[in-house]
Amino acid sequence: MPQCKFPKAVVILMCLALMAIALNQANAQDTRHIKGELKIPEQGHKQILILADGSRMIGAITEISENEVILTGDFGETKIPIGSIKEIKDVEAASIKGDGDYWFPDPNRTRLYFGPTGYMLDRGKGYFADFYLFFPGFAYGLTNNISIGGGMSIFPGVDFDKQIFFFTPKIGVGNWNKLGVAAAAIIVRVPVVNIFEDEEDESSKWVGVLFGTGTYGSQNAHATFGLGYGFAAGELADKPAVLLGGQLRTSRRMALVTENWIFPEVDNPLVSYGVRFLGEGLSVDLALVNVLSEDAIFPGLPYIDFVWSF
Repeated sequence: MPQCKFPKAVVILMCLALMAIALNQANAQDTRHIKGELKIPEQGHKQILILADGSRMIGAITEISENEVILTGDFGETKIPIGSIKEIKDVEAASIKGDGDYWFPDPNRTRLYFGPTGYMLDRGKGYFADFYLFFPGFAYGLTNNISIGGGMSIFPGVDFDKQIFFFTPKIGVGNWNKLGVAAAAIIVRVPVVNIFEDEEDESSKWVGVLFGTGTYGSQNAHATFGLGYGFAAGELADKPAVLLGGQLRTSRRMALVTENWIFPEVDNPLVSYGVRFLGEGLSVDLALVNVLSEDAIFPGLPYIDFVWSF
């Protein structure tokens, strides 16, 4: 049976035509997706339009037509074809500074260093974290008011059942204007045996802290107050530990953070202070931890963590 051979030029043209059809379909899908996100923002909010060429425009959409929108900002009014819009971000107007810089939210705003703030993860949002390199963990927002988290130690040469495991559930109690209130816990499974030996002892014990915490202020400057009741061997402490902390954002990519603890029947509080380096999906904490006493080690013991949000 004779074989039908197409000239190379015809094959190339057919491939180009198929690619063009695929691109047109992809563009049509992107346009339909963007049209679903087009809206006039609420009062006190602005929009960041990311265009296909990678440029950004900041303002507020004031008119929407079939093929274009009108964006109004400090530059006046600009007509933008809908097909050229790649992404739209709705942000608080306060996050846009006078020079046009967008101060994105802190991806690690639900915690100071260890202690929880009154802020909650949004539904479907979360993060992976790594504390002191040997303590990876995660957190995930099941709803806007309920999140779960946990992790474990990864000490080299230590058996799996002798590692340290921790869980961090959290429930949002309320969010009123500048005040967020939450109930949280840090639950830790600590092996009773010496984790660097093979000797078996009694079973692992669960210890931890039950928190009530509140955070007041803005996303860029806030203070946190909390009370934490420790528990061990099924018994709850009679008196709470007190958490005092806060964060002050000094620039688009840096904030100062402090977390301090006053423990019951302990004369010397535990203090920490450091810098949080910020990215849109990443934060890094570099801090120093110390005890306020005559035997304090100056300037303090180093602390480090990394957080990747998703």
